[in-house]
Amino acid sequence: MENKELTAERSLEIISEQIAQSRKAVSKSVGTSLYVSGLCTAGMAVLIGILNCLAGNGAWHLLWFLLPVIIWLAEKSILGNKPATPRTFVGDMVGKTWWTFAVFVLGFFLFSILFNMVIRLDGPEVFVRLHISPLRIILLLMGMAVTITGHILKQKWLVWCGIIGGLGGFAWESFNVTLTLLARFGMSVDQYSFMQLISPSILIVLFSIVGLILPGYKIKK
Repeated sequence: MENKELTAERSLEIISEQIAQSRKAVSKSVGTSLYVSGLCTAGMAVLIGILNCLAGNGAWHLLWFLLPVIIWLAEKSILGNKPATPRTFVGDMVGKTWWTFAVFVLGFFLFSILFNMVIRLDGPEVFVRLHISPLRIILLLMGMAVTITGHILKQKWLVWCGIIGGLGGFAWESFNVTLTLLARFGMSVDQYSFMQLISPSILIVLFSIVGLILPGYKIKK
């Protein structure tokens, strides 16, 4: 009976050690992915902000659909044929978390674009009252994905960066803090319109730094 108990205890120890080793291996890989994703996201935000300013409208936001492809190509060039996350139980959990995030974000982004196009036909007053601003929800979902990943890997950096980035970005965009603060400086109509075009890009760059680049750099070392 004692041998069986010792064997069971030893089995649990082996399983715990394997999970810990898996977390360590996955953490470094996930850190690299977050770091690369953050750089690509921030770069895309800057590019879209510049193009929107030059065009005078927000049509270039459609380029966001290319971001998953750009991130995949960047990771492919860095990791080669290795998977973004090692094929382990922990790696699968992290992979499925971000797969779920990608499906919901791309689906919601596409729905918001189509919905806004339809209600724009009813006139500017209806559009202003009913249009969907997808950024706040996307930031919230991204923060949730980062936080869940941090819990899976037991990385407090990821947990807190996800919470701060997700909730902070959601609150900032919901209360339109950027334009509210700038309006106190007596901006003209043209200046206000200009800031409307670039403020989403500024917020995305800030989230990329707080929620992706910094924690990714920290845990990939």
